[in-house]
Amino acid sequence: MTDPISSAYRLLEASQVHYQGRVVGTIASLDAQAPAENYADCFVRDFVPSGLVFLLDGRHDIVRDFLALVLKLRDQQEEVEGHRAVAKVMPASFRVLCNEAGEEEIHTDFGDRAIGRVAPVDSMMWWLILLVAYERVSGDTAFTRSPECRRGVRMILNICLQDRFEIFPTLLVPDGSFMIDRRMGVYGHPLEIQSLFFGALRAALELLDPEDAESQAIHQQSCKRLDQLTEYVRHYYWLDEDRLNRIHRYRTEIFGHDSENALNIHPESIPAWVSDWLPPQTGYLVGNLGPGRMDFRFFSLGNLLAVLFGLADPEQGRRIMALFDQRWSDLAGMMPVKICFPAMEGDEWRLMTGSDPKNIPWSYHNGGNWPALLWAFVAAALHAGREDLARRAHDTAAPRLYANGWPEYYDGRNGRLIGRRSNFNQTWSATALILSHKFIEDPSTLDVLSLKGYEKR
Repeated sequence: MTDPISSAYRLLEASQVHYQGRVVGTIASLDAQAPAENYADCFVRDFVPSGLVFLLDGRHDIVRDFLALVLKLRDQQEEVEGHRAVAKVMPASFRVLCNEAGEEEIHTDFGDRAIGRVAPVDSMMWWLILLVAYERVSGDTAFTRSPECRRGVRMILNICLQDRFEIFPTLLVPDGSFMIDRRMGVYGHPLEIQSLFFGALRAALELLDPEDAESQAIHQQSCKRLDQLTEYVRHYYWLDEDRLNRIHRYRTEIFGHDSENALNIHPESIPAWVSDWLPPQTGYLVGNLGPGRMDFRFFSLGNLLAVLFGLADPEQGRRIMALFDQRWSDLAGMMPVKICFPAMEGDEWRLMTGSDPKNIPWSYHNGGNWPALLWAFVAAALHAGREDLARRAHDTAAPRLYANGWPEYYDGRNGRLIGRRSNFNQTWSATALILSHKFIEDPSTLDVLSLKGYEKR
């Protein structure tokens, strides 16, 4: 009988997308019964674990061809007459098709075919992070520092750093603009986007030459934004026992720069589950923050990326992993890792999701368990010195994923059930296991995700 890693590799090989005789990506799912047509696409975010596996296996050309193609595809974005969308974002996904003449054509999705018709925000950030990983492993600076790539990096920064009607250093985005691509009450300043924004800015600083005349101004602006973003997230998003007590006693409607409750968070908004659930000596970064609003839900990927990229300070990183340890059944369960906790139920589910039948309580984005997050969990755990948690997650996931046919997600409070609408042969479920295995067997491979362009001053 084949072991899980060999099976995962077979799925990875079978998922490859070819264009002009070269491998340029991997499709989302090989499930012939997949209900959504776009599961045959190569998604930018889904390719990241595939790309990291290819890099660590020495197959650098696949990643380079993917990065070059996606950079080229951003010029295909159409503009609606009379309306200017954000210029030149990366596509959410693409697909290679043959026309009637037998010629290969690439069809892109910039949000026009997505659920809710929302343009992707995270694609360009994942592209930047993968670009740095490619340079670090391959040493191919001729590509990563080429005029085309540098222009792409500057254009991404121009999108992220543009003027807005806000004073917060965080990035404002709508529902549906990242991995949680359905209505889930994550509009505003979701943690996952802030963690990716931080990682992308650090990646950009590693790639741009501060002495280059074209890059100098945006390099300086990125450094300042990183200082502000780091301080803001570490302070305002952080929740532990001490901070919870202070929020519980907040005074509201206080004006001025010295107000402790600067965002006017009302103590009555603290959900009843928080105080009983959060153990002493642990903590986490809350899911969202804005004027009069603190989303106390725990979102795994945002917290894990914050640990891995350094947005959370080392002590916060240790406390986040301690929370996973002490609340394992809630946050990892029988299939690491749960995308968010707790699930929305009852009237909250109806109002916040629009009664979305796919996001019923403890399913899909609403408290489902996603194997695709395994690699980020293992990497963050190793980064925080918790090899025990990394091995526990990997050893829990491997036999079930293999036996169940590589599902997309799992249902139930503890992730016991295969997702009701889950696809099988999901590529990033397989590559997450491969990547996790590589990280555990050789922790030095984590250097592929080390972002050295910035250190908090």
